Parts: sequence; C-alpha cells; structure tokens
Amino acid sequence: MLILGIETATPQVSVAIGGHEGVLGQFEVSRGRRHAETLVPAIEFLCRQTDIEMSEFSAIAVDVGPGLFTGMRVGLAAGKAIAQALRVPMIGISSLDLLAFPLRYADRTIAAVIDARKGEVFYAFYRPVPGGVQRVTEPVVGSVDELVGDLMARGQSVICVGDGALRYRDEIDGGMRCEFAEQFLSFPSAGPLVQLAHARALREEWVNPWEIQPMYLRAPDAQINWSTREAAR
Repeated sequence: MLILGIETATPQVSVAIGGHEGVLGQFEVSRGRRHAETLVPAIEFLCRQTDIEMSEFSAIAVDVGPGLFTGMRVGLAAGKAIAQALRVPMIGISSLDLLAFPLRYADRTIAAVIDARKGEVFYAFYRPVPGGVQRVTEPVVGSVDELVGDLMARGQSVICVGDGALRYRDEIDGGMRCEFAEQFLSFPSAGPLVQLAHARALREEWVNPWEIQPMYLRAPDAQINWSTREAAR
C-alpha cells in the first residue's frame, strides 16, 4: 500500500510518499508561501524521483489543520482532486498531531504549538505512549498568555514544539521553564503524515474525499474583518 501525503497548513509545503517500508521519499520547501504554485510540481518531482506512478497510490493523506487558511485550502483541494481522480480514500490528520509525533520518544508532556498570527496560537498537549503519542487535550486557539496559563496549570515538565513555540519562546519561557524542540521540527511534515496515515489505513480508518473537513478553530481572516466592519457601523 502506497500513500501520498500532502501538508500545506503552515508556511511550509511538504509532500511525501510512504507505505509499509516507511517513508520512501519526501520534498519540503518553507519559503515564499506560494503553496498553489509549489504543490503540484513538488508531487510530480517526488513521483519521478521515487519512480512511482500516481496510479499506484492506495490512499491520499492530508493535513486538515489547524493552520493558515489559504495553505490548508490548497492542500485539501489538491488532495481531494487526486483522490477522486484515482478513486481512492483519504485520511485526514491534524497538524498538531504531526508536530507531536516526532517527539514520541520524549519523557515528558509535549505541547504542540502553531503560530496562528494576530498574537494567537493553535495548541494541544500530548503524552508519549508505546508506538506514538496520545493527545490529552482538544486542539484550541488562544492567546500566548492562555497557553502559558495552561502550561503552568499542568505543573509538569513540558517540551514545546512548533513555530508558535519558537516565535513566543521568551513569553513561554518567562512564565515557566520549558524545553524547546529543535528548529527543524518547527513545521508539520508529510513524513510523519504518511507514517500515521499508513497505520490508520491498515485499520481501514479512511473516508471518502467529500467527507474530509478542515479544522479551522477560528473564522477565516476575511470573515473576521467583515464581522468587525459590520459591528462598527
């Protein structure tokens, strides 16, 4: 079983191909925020380099967010189009799950934190378990102060990961002592995406393309701006 993984929920565009042998190939670029222009050429390049035809994919895995509204839409639209063309199912996984998974060997609570802009972050807490991580709180969006408050309330040793954790490192570290993951782990990656998706595919935990739903956690910026204007009238 081969799975194509598409991750575009953050400033990084990441695609990967994987199966029972693990990750067979991966392509990432994190500059420019040109998701629409980058994604399809990245998939085509990766297929050529791994000598894999699109018709060989048994499922399409996508990052469903939370994250940047425009980037998420690009990845979801592309994933749905490919899945429908190939008549294969889809598997959706949260960007916060993808951030936490590479830290599955940690010996402490994991806080996955994505920069939501406007002084806010998307975050959730995880604990390492045999074979992976287990989410112990639902994903939320909140201010950095709210994140620090939640960290302090847990009263546990925590390792923070994600571009939100790095951007607000001083504020987080000032509230309590935390360890911070390396910068190269700051964005969700399609590598962990195909790994997690393969495990779900073996359990047949997939859905039809039209059933995939994004996890926004807050209204798109355009909707927020429109609501603000209406309230000001």
